[in-house]
Amino acid sequence: RRPRGRAAVFAPCKGIDVDLQQNLRALLGQDYDDYEVTFIVESADDRACPTIRRIMAEHPSVATRLVVAGKATSTGQKIHNLRAATTGFSADVRYLAFIDSDARARPDWLRMIVARLSRRTLGAVTGYRWFVPKRPTFVNHLLYSMNSNVMALLGRSSHYLIWGGSWGIRRDVFESIGLHDAWDGALTEDLVASRQLRRAGLRVRFEPACVVASPMDYSPQEMWSFIRRQYLLGRLYTFDWWLFALATTTLSSLGWLANSVALAVSLILGTLPVWIPLSVYAMLYLPSMYRGAVRQSLIRTYFPDQQHSLRWARRFDIVAGPIVGLINWLGVLGSLVGQRVTWRGISYLVSPTGKVRTVRHQHTPNADPNSTRATAARAGATSREPALVHSIATDDTERFVEEQTSLRKAG
Repeated sequence: RRPRGRAAVFAPCKGIDVDLQQNLRALLGQDYDDYEVTFIVESADDRACPTIRRIMAEHPSVATRLVVAGKATSTGQKIHNLRAATTGFSADVRYLAFIDSDARARPDWLRMIVARLSRRTLGAVTGYRWFVPKRPTFVNHLLYSMNSNVMALLGRSSHYLIWGGSWGIRRDVFESIGLHDAWDGALTEDLVASRQLRRAGLRVRFEPACVVASPMDYSPQEMWSFIRRQYLLGRLYTFDWWLFALATTTLSSLGWLANSVALAVSLILGTLPVWIPLSVYAMLYLPSMYRGAVRQSLIRTYFPDQQHSLRWARRFDIVAGPIVGLINWLGVLGSLVGQRVTWRGISYLVSPTGKVRTVRHQHTPNADPNSTRATAARAGATSREPALVHSIATDDTERFVEEQTSLRKAG
């Protein structure tokens, strides 16, 4: 039986993400009968706006609107956008779904979210991303492998954190746990939502059908910023999970490093037979390759059409486990200190309690690393670091402008 009930999809946008047009077009081609889509931007002159308007015009049968939320002043810009958009959605909406603009949903994405949320025992449903490198670079393959390591841990039988790029929640749950107010002053919406659901005793369930392809293209600096930000947010909002990541990555990396020292000693001093550290290497490396092969077999389940295009990234994940683990460990260590986070061209100073203290907006229409790099590649130019032109730390404004609403409803 097909799930029923009106659903509202919220898609915050900023700049020109890689394959933005295809990503947004996928949202308006969902195999679901009764839904509306809200695109949210910070500014009316955001470079994503022309693309959004064009996609809206192409799909007049789907109810859509474009909301201009304004600049955040004491909360994360994405949260500010979502709070503005979820202030006044339709009265008949029963389900809320959220997706990032750099994610490409499959046609059954929304239908599967609603079907899973129909079970009253669940608080929320989450998917995850599958990175799709646009270029076969070492950096892109490294991030692909790190992401694949997380994907391999996900299954339907356990409680998980929400991933903000693809998730859904029933409206009654959203309101009962006070999520709109809980987001105020925070930087990341998904970890706050996970915390609120946990406090309410509600479960989060992973839905494989909600895994989304995420095209990406990073430089080394952007990669490091991305990795450190993920773990820094974890330290600020989900300390237990971050501590677990610190312990496991440290033990694994120290094991490799200690064995490397033992091999060097055996080669230089001859005090230890060489076969011993070599045997330890084999004991560590062969299981690593096997786990990589198992992870990459998942591509046949999630994105069978991507098997050929991802062949080099898949091979990298299988053979480069020790290097990936070491870089991942360095990322965790990099999050041990510091409270400043740069995210899509905006710099935030976050308190130890997870509250945003200051927001510094950078003067750039394309603040996302992927969008900046994609635009520069098309123009044959190199992106430059924009200057900081705005620094305020006052209360958030809830004023927003509904810039455009389509006249036709779904169906």
